[in-house]
Amino acid sequence: MFKVFRLKSIVAALLTLGIVAATCISVRYTGAYAVYFNASPRLVPIYSVEREDKLISVTFDCAWGVEHTDDILSALKASGVRATFFMVEFWAKKYPDYVKKIDGAGCEIGTHSATHSYMSKLNAEEIKMELSTSSAAIKEVTGKDPELFRAPFGDYDDELIKTASEQGYYTIQWDVDSLDWKDLSASDIAMRVINGVNSGSIILMHNNGLHTAEALPIILETLKNRGYTFVPVGELIYRENYVINSAGRQQPSR
Repeated sequence: MFKVFRLKSIVAALLTLGIVAATCISVRYTGAYAVYFNASPRLVPIYSVEREDKLISVTFDCAWGVEHTDDILSALKASGVRATFFMVEFWAKKYPDYVKKIDGAGCEIGTHSATHSYMSKLNAEEIKMELSTSSAAIKEVTGKDPELFRAPFGDYDDELIKTASEQGYYTIQWDVDSLDWKDLSASDIAMRVINGVNSGSIILMHNNGLHTAEALPIILETLKNRGYTFVPVGELIYRENYVINSAGRQQPSR
């Protein structure tokens, strides 16, 4: 009786390993990576990147208005920093001149969806439409295909990340939140960012935060003086031979 029970346990264990291995292979070849909790795979986006060279990225989400965008671009230019801007389709269509300005400043542009909705509530076809039409609006102005995607509200699920990956996008989150959308003071924004950054960090800011442009020069110069170098997200991340851990930290495969 004991032998039969043991044999059944071994068979069950082998079947479980087989299922997990098959899932890993499936996920690996879509370009997305799984994090396992109790043998259940969960896909995660890139929150930060494991690096020892003190490279970091500052990013701006563009969905509402442009009143402070020129000042942000001026601050970036003055510090010699190239940032990444994630644009919603309706914003890009409403402000094509700013899409052109941002691209012309040498900054990187990614999509932030078409409608700024909670995309975990969408099915695969709806997600594909959000990605394709928003990217088309950006390409119409810049001539470039976006490679990066940031989900509105930071809201995602497995379907979203898997579909975005299959469409050729790297899904990007952040590990340093400036909270500039809460209209914090410039000094509060700056200190949140400066104290939160590590090598490989991705900083979240917004193009129309009330005090974002005022805080930006403090952030850029302080972090540069501490030995950090700013690069667009596309130059921060690994494009192949990587894994993503449970905290969303992208790491080179070992």
